[in-house]
Amino acid sequence: MYKIDTKVLLLKIFAPAVVFSLSYLVLGLFCSIPHILLFCILGTFLLVPAELAMILKASKSEYGEYSLRSAFAGQEKPPICKTLAVAFIFFIIAGLLSVLIAPVENQLFAGLRSNILNRLPAGFDWTNYEYLKAFSRPVRMITCVYYAAFNVLVAPITEELFFRGYLTSHYEKQTPFTPIIITVLFSLYHLWLPFNNLFRIFAFAPAAYMAYKKKNIYVSICFHCLCNLFSTLNFMLVVLG
Repeated sequence: MYKIDTKVLLLKIFAPAVVFSLSYLVLGLFCSIPHILLFCILGTFLLVPAELAMILKASKSEYGEYSLRSAFAGQEKPPICKTLAVAFIFFIIAGLLSVLIAPVENQLFAGLRSNILNRLPAGFDWTNYEYLKAFSRPVRMITCVYYAAFNVLVAPITEELFFRGYLTSHYEKQTPFTPIIITVLFSLYHLWLPFNNLFRIFAFAPAAYMAYKKKNIYVSICFHCLCNLFSTLNFMLVVLG
């Protein structure tokens, strides 16, 4: 198994994130559809393919064929029920952290966030539900369906394969802190959501460490999908309610 040094690691993480974020920012200035729908479409055709391409290329180099094997290097296959149960426990912990940490972080960055969003079109604020409700119901339904598919399945599964699978197992510095380092970088790579890093790190670190320690990436995949499912359902209830 080849190893990824720190410079290459940072390039693999942030180069696609920067291209994706800049594309979203530029196109969002002229957007006539819900910005969150634009975000998901760009994610589908820019960010997800870039991350999958790196896994496929690594698998070709290591195993002689294009596959996702590099993301599952050294992973075990524990019972599904046990994996789901553990993932749900981490989901509950993340829920508690959302009550304890997220409000403090939101308050801390409230002024800066408002100053930035006030200089951008209303659609960049995904909590501006009045903006979303101004669109016709069919557009809102399409947005919710696409957002659900992307945010609950496509994005979290791809990110876990990329970060917790491929990058974590191939990073040259394999220590007990490796999954924490990757989790910090995973949070910072969310350039489009820059004000929730503290919460993301604390919420994802336990599941990431467990996945690394037990060689069970399926825990982090299920956990990530559960977190995104909860936020997506809340979004859909508000937008379509």
